[in-house]
Amino acid sequence: MWVDLTDGRTLGVPLAWFPRLMHATPGQRERVELGRTGLHWEDIDEDISIAGLLAGRGDISRQTEPAESQA
Repeated sequence: MWVDLTDGRTLGVPLAWFPRLMHATPGQRERVELGRTGLHWEDIDEDISIAGLLAGRGDISRQTEPAESQA
């Protein structure tokens, strides 16, 4: 996914970072709303912040369990 920022930068992130977007239809992906802080897809209930993209964060709604330490 490519996101053009108003400051001239272009961010490229793997669509796989956002499973809801990846599994959405092309039409659903096209219906994005742009806001001051990010992107919103009403049809698939997906919100992506620009700050998160800049920090390299993908979908954080699914937190993984920390690996157990081995003694």
